[in-house]
Amino acid sequence: MRSENPVYCCRRNIISLHPGEQPLCLFPWPQPIEEESFRGPRSCTRQGSGAPAPSSGSTIFALSSGQGRCGIAVIRTSGPSSAHALRSLTAPQDLPPARRACLRQLSDPCSGEPLDRALVLWFPGPQSFTGEDCAEFHVHGGPAVVSGVLQALGSVPGLRPAEAGEFTRRAFAHGKLSLTEVEGLADLIHAETEAQRRQALRQLDGELGHLCHGWAEILTKASTRFTHILPQRPYLTALAHVEAYIDFGEDDNLEEGVLDQAMREVRELEVALGAHLRDARRGQRLRSGAHVVIAGPPNAGKSSLMNLLSRKPVSIVSPEPGTTRDVLETPVDLAGFPTLLSDTAGLREGVGPVEQEGVRRAQNRLEQADLILAVLDASDLASPSSCNFLDAVVIPTGARSPSPSGQRLLLVLNKSDLLPSNGPDPNPDLPPHLLLSCLTGQGLDDLLEALKKELAILCGDPSTGPPLLTRARHQHHLQGCLDALGHYKQAKDLALAAEALRVARGHLARLTGGGGTEEVLDIIFRDFCVGK
Repeated sequence: MRSENPVYCCRRNIISLHPGEQPLCLFPWPQPIEEESFRGPRSCTRQGSGAPAPSSGSTIFALSSGQGRCGIAVIRTSGPSSAHALRSLTAPQDLPPARRACLRQLSDPCSGEPLDRALVLWFPGPQSFTGEDCAEFHVHGGPAVVSGVLQALGSVPGLRPAEAGEFTRRAFAHGKLSLTEVEGLADLIHAETEAQRRQALRQLDGELGHLCHGWAEILTKASTRFTHILPQRPYLTALAHVEAYIDFGEDDNLEEGVLDQAMREVRELEVALGAHLRDARRGQRLRSGAHVVIAGPPNAGKSSLMNLLSRKPVSIVSPEPGTTRDVLETPVDLAGFPTLLSDTAGLREGVGPVEQEGVRRAQNRLEQADLILAVLDASDLASPSSCNFLDAVVIPTGARSPSPSGQRLLLVLNKSDLLPSNGPDPNPDLPPHLLLSCLTGQGLDDLLEALKKELAILCGDPSTGPPLLTRARHQHHLQGCLDALGHYKQAKDLALAAEALRVARGHLARLTGGGGTEEVLDIIFRDFCVGK
């Protein structure tokens, strides 16, 4: 039966109630008819009538919500037979109005057995997530209901189960998402911290793609002949300047000033690319997690700090020195930033072979760390092990900490509960430090605030500033573009210079999806689950 009050379905942001904060989520739902903003070329232009189109390929279906029991499960289809599938399960009713949620009885098309009463939605292409005709079934989330509806869809001629990431791949193929937006969607699905969610949402919203398109515009040749553009457009791209000089420089007395303009544009682009490449490590840390290593002499409280920050008993805590002999690691959300937290063996000399191996591994982790949490016993700062650690690790690392992309260090004086209450600083000559008691938790808030500031430097602020490069693929293509611009500046022949600009433009195009190989696409889309 049809709902008396059908619900219109439109794509909207979910926003925070706190003023000025970024949207919480951008649903990749179909856009309403009146909205004319698209993320790519509209390669699918037919208004979906439900009739299979010979060139549209197969129709796929899958469970799009999570596996297991839930209140509501979402099953979707995409392809030319979506309307037929919707009619088959809701017969004898007609298709619901486009983008309206209607209550319908679902039945098995073969046996006629009732399956569920559910909300169904019909999204005619191209205004759908994939750009094709799509249908959604919002059914009760019991496993038997979901299984019954999936089996019923499998019995409809022309439908097949979707492969992992196939819905999103179709959206990319139909120009609904660029490749960087696809990566942003994958990151949003896997986001575990606030910083990851904000960064993924910005990328899904197209910020990185728009930035690359702007750079590519500088290198893109105007579509009409130079002699037609010159009176109409005072600003020409670098490649247009060079090719215009090649084509018309001698015949039309074109001034050599166009080459100077092209060189200025190339140099400006080099500066922008270089700045983003220097920040590339930040984006990768934000996506994969910053490596935070807890280090210090034996019995300083490193394992206690590990358990305190991870909020679970990861490390064994004992008054006996040398308890931790291997590197213990756990992923932790620290102040909204993803981190890989490592507890290491106490650094000291003159120990047995097993502990020596632990010390060696600890030193290796220190070299790989993005941020070192250097822990000392506040009540035993004059001990040889504390002094050696200060001289070998704290002071050298602190001297080079100002670089945002370099290794950072926070000095933590643990066991502050053993110090006299309201007493003076235990050692005012130490580098800047924080007092903490892992036993009582005193000083933990100050430590978390300091960690937040350090991680914001290491990972960047995903709410402000330019888009971050979160994948090695991004860095590879921007570096390739920068190298090609260097070849342009060194080229003695104008034809070679123009070719260098074309190579640079090609790298930017491949970053957002143009000219990408199937192997690259396979790697990106394999991160998606079935139904997405």
